[in-house]
Amino acid sequence: MSDTTTAPKTSTKLVAEALGTFLLVFGSIGTALFASDFGTGANGSSLGVGFVGVALAFGLTLMAGIYAWGSISGGHFNPAVTFGLAAAGRFAWKDAPGYIIAQVIGGVVATTMIVVIGLFGPGDWLAGAQDGGFASNGFGDGSFGSPGGFGLGAAIIAEILFTAVFVLVILGVTQSKHGNGNMAPLAIGLTLTFIHLASIPIDNTSVNPARSIATAIYGGIDPLAQLWVFIVFPLVGGVLAGFLHRALFEPKVAPPLQKAARVE
Repeated sequence: MSDTTTAPKTSTKLVAEALGTFLLVFGSIGTALFASDFGTGANGSSLGVGFVGVALAFGLTLMAGIYAWGSISGGHFNPAVTFGLAAAGRFAWKDAPGYIIAQVIGGVVATTMIVVIGLFGPGDWLAGAQDGGFASNGFGDGSFGSPGGFGLGAAIIAEILFTAVFVLVILGVTQSKHGNGNMAPLAIGLTLTFIHLASIPIDNTSVNPARSIATAIYGGIDPLAQLWVFIVFPLVGGVLAGFLHRALFEPKVAPPLQKAARVE
């Protein structure tokens, strides 16, 4: 019986990447803007989900996206992951630009939908969300910047280090010889959750340039001015992780044996 299955078309893969990134950004940034600080109830208890809820939103939406569309496109949903997989030899560099464009489009559509919802929000909700940076990444003090007041150096180190950890986990759990099959999306989602739990106070956590672009375009001048940090250094972290994994863990192909020269 012949195998009639075929690999997904490139266009199908790009749609999957856009959808997955949309889900990730819409669910997580929507949680950050709509639900993280929802006020207090009658007894004075907080009704918002806080940092923990936002961190879980990132992890759960990523996990859902990988389960839904990972088998089609690989479930990158993040330019830093695409770069890391390419550096590790798991993905063709020539296909990276298309993936990244699809990811950015998916993220921007997601934040645009949040803006559309906000247009029908109470009072000046949308203006307040934009004045607060629209859940963008940032560093330094002031009304917009690091939630904990951390500076540029902290943001650079955090983005490189946490992105590298994230990509190393992805490469490890998806390695065919040692991978965990259907459990891989769970491990990846939980890793993104812990990264946000640890680093939201530092710079509001990027580790994903598509997410950073999607929020900065609605966050105003300050987020756009700082955006370069959250594009460059997650990509650096992803590439470093890819090269490190390739050097340490990818199987080495032995060179072909040379035939011994005949002696006449």
